[in-house]
Amino acid sequence: MQDYRIDVSKMEEWQMTNNLHELERVFEKAKSAIVNGALVILERTQPGGRKEKFEELSTLEDFENYRRQVMKYL
Repeated sequence: MQDYRIDVSKMEEWQMTNNLHELERVFEKAKSAIVNGALVILERTQPGGRKEKFEELSTLEDFENYRRQVMKYL
């Protein structure tokens, strides 16, 4: 399975607009990737379009911690 990449800039945008549908869609895909042995890579798009990786999630525990962190502001 291919690693799943999450653009945290988009996640922050969806937090600010309370777009739970998009957040849950991303979380479901990320969870599926981990269950199937892939990594979830958190990255941020920099001005100019360059993507910069800053964290990898490899376990369901790490993923759930990230999910709780995102959802606690909604």
